[in-house]
Amino acid sequence: MAESQPLDELRLALMQDVLPMGLAFVDRVRSDGPARAVESLAQADDLLEDLRREGEPAARVLRERLDQISPGLGNPVMSVQVHVDEPVEPLESPALSNDPQELQEVLARIETRLQRLDALITPRN
Repeated sequence: MAESQPLDELRLALMQDVLPMGLAFVDRVRSDGPARAVESLAQADDLLEDLRREGEPAARVLRERLDQISPGLGNPVMSVQVHVDEPVEPLESPALSNDPQELQEVLARIETRLQRLDALITPRN
C-alpha cells in the first residue's frame, strides 16, 4: 500500500479543484466587476460546481503551460502501484497427437469456421 502523502494530495486538490474555481471567480470579477461577482455567488445553487466547471478550460491551459516549464508541475504525477498476476499453468495439458488424420480434421473444422466468419463479415450484394 502506498504511504499517504499529504502534501501531494493538497497540491492535487489545489490544481484540480481550487485553481479552476479561482480562475472562474477572477474572470467574473474582471467581466462583471467585484460587486456583481459577489452577488452572483450568493445567488448560485451549486456555487462550487458552477465555478469549477466555468474555470476548468482556463485551468487546463494553465496546467499545460506549467507542465511545459517543468513536467509534473501543472498536472501532478500520481504514484501508482502495479501488481502483475502470474498466469496459472493448467493442471493438465491436453495430450498432443501426432496423428495426421486428427490434424486434418482439426484444420477442416478451423477452415469451416473461418468461412462462416468470412460470410458474416463480407457484405452481401
